[in-house]
Amino acid sequence: MGGSRLSPVARIAIGLAFTFVIVALGALGFYLIGENWTLLDAFYMSVITVTTVGFKEVHPLTSEGRIFAAALIFVGVGTVLYIMSSLTQIVVEGKLREILGRKTLERRIRALRNHFIICGCGRIGNLVADMLLERGRQVVVIESDVEVLEQLDAQGIYYVRGSATEDESLLAAGIDRARGLLATVSSDADNVYIVLTAKGMRPDLFVIARATEPGSERKLKRAGADKVVSPYFIGARRIAQTVIRPSVADFIDLTFHSSDIALQMEEIKVGDTNELIGVPLKDSGIRQKLDLIILAIKKIDDHMIFNPPADTVIERGDILIAMGPRDSMDKLAQMMGGQ
Repeated sequence: MGGSRLSPVARIAIGLAFTFVIVALGALGFYLIGENWTLLDAFYMSVITVTTVGFKEVHPLTSEGRIFAAALIFVGVGTVLYIMSSLTQIVVEGKLREILGRKTLERRIRALRNHFIICGCGRIGNLVADMLLERGRQVVVIESDVEVLEQLDAQGIYYVRGSATEDESLLAAGIDRARGLLATVSSDADNVYIVLTAKGMRPDLFVIARATEPGSERKLKRAGADKVVSPYFIGARRIAQTVIRPSVADFIDLTFHSSDIALQMEEIKVGDTNELIGVPLKDSGIRQKLDLIILAIKKIDDHMIFNPPADTVIERGDILIAMGPRDSMDKLAQMMGGQ
């Protein structure tokens, strides 16, 4: 065999084959040794001997028959033990692999910092997870559906099995270290409860909730959601914009959803250590050196300045909404000392 190691399933198959051969040879032996034995009697005697069930002999055995039965017992017991050990190995290895895999996953989740928790991994939750992972964000999904969990495991996405409405699931997902939480389950009532639970545990946590029914947006914001998104409303507005302003819609698609062009739109926060703090846009060199366009500036009080004038001063905590090449975005982020 060249030192190769058989799998437990292969060992069971070999053991069953040996058992069949031993029973057949035992039946043949009893048939030849016994007097006036039928093939059925010999087969039955071979089976009870190999399995050591201890039933009474079908017919009295001669000395030769007893020696043959003893030899058959030793061979049969060894084969049965071989099969049982292989079955035990399959069960133990499977359980052990499951336990070790779960422990490894829990350890990796505990090591995460500033990640995003996605509550519910339906169609929307799955798309959100894919998009965040594409942009280098770390995510942990809370889901109870076994089939969905198997898909997440195959994709290598971290997950917690359970309900996002339970404190234990949120703690296991690292809510105390998370950067944000996304409530994307299909039920608005569940999303309200998730937001209430999450905000009760982490009042400072940034929470985005999905709304489906009319009026749910107000309830979710009252529960503590920082942002509420209605996929159906956004989809309907997107369709209408495609009809009314097709060129604008195409531009937005290219900017936000296409990976074929270098042009990107991004938001960059001005950090505390930045030499451009207090410098007007016209003197910052952002347009001249990086070939970036500053479309808007969001101030620390959430006031948005669209198409900011050239004399607009960059301040600590500002969020610059810029458009331009991706490599220039990375350079601007380094200059700003933020994210």
